[in-house]
Amino acid sequence: MQKPVLTISELHANVEDKEILKGVNLEIKGGEVHAIMGPNGTGKSTLSSTIMGHPKYHVTSGTVTLNEANVLEMSVDERARAGLFLAMQYPAEVPGVTNSDFLRTAMQTRMEDGKDVPLFKFIRELDKNVEKLEMREDLPHRYLNEGFSGGEKKRNEILQMLMLKPNIAILDEIDSGLDVDALRIVGEAVNSMRSENFGCLLITHYQRLLDHIKPDFVHIMMKGRIVKSGGAELIEKIDREGYDWIKKELGIDDERVIVEEQKRKVTSIGTCATKEMLDL
Repeated sequence: MQKPVLTISELHANVEDKEILKGVNLEIKGGEVHAIMGPNGTGKSTLSSTIMGHPKYHVTSGTVTLNEANVLEMSVDERARAGLFLAMQYPAEVPGVTNSDFLRTAMQTRMEDGKDVPLFKFIRELDKNVEKLEMREDLPHRYLNEGFSGGEKKRNEILQMLMLKPNIAILDEIDSGLDVDALRIVGEAVNSMRSENFGCLLITHYQRLLDHIKPDFVHIMMKGRIVKSGGAELIEKIDREGYDWIKKELGIDDERVIVEEQKRKVTSIGTCATKEMLDL
């Protein structure tokens, strides 16, 4: 199996005629975990949505490739079938569709023509992963995210990742809404996926997630681009000193590209778009 490589080069993207991404460069390979940190409104979630083909974001220049295949020419479902996965910041509720039906259908789309997902193998694996994430036993029969707490929705996103086994996973603030125990459980689940055939991009505000999932690379995002990269030492310094030292070092007055009013609009768009993506 070819080792996955996701390459992002000089990526620029707009939403509602507002430029959010202003030249992002990043390469994620199988076996690597990358963390992107940064203050609110700097473009982190926009990057994840743009990679997955969010319908409200418009790429104006730059490239995204997965093993040299042009990701930007793919539809959302083609990106998923190619091995990309996004754990959404705001998962949508889908009444009438059970978790088990959703997962088995999603897994089926990645099978070769003429092959099916074996039912009993699917049930065994689903039960095993539900137990690993310490979720309710009736989860397979519940409607997708309907009535779920914020923490349950985040665990359900990780359950989907465990079942689908993507090549590159983008986890957008999966730590929000999780208590200490749930954070540990999710961290262990993500760590269980680590292999040469799996690369991961973690988007987070908080060091606490990175205490459980140790990244190989840490990137700081400001003003719609990655302004600094390093290792664990970056996390430690940010935990001690915040982001002001980076702003001072780089001569940045305002690190944001999305003001609060604009951010609320983008969040609303994102919630609607997840429903559009799930309808594909």
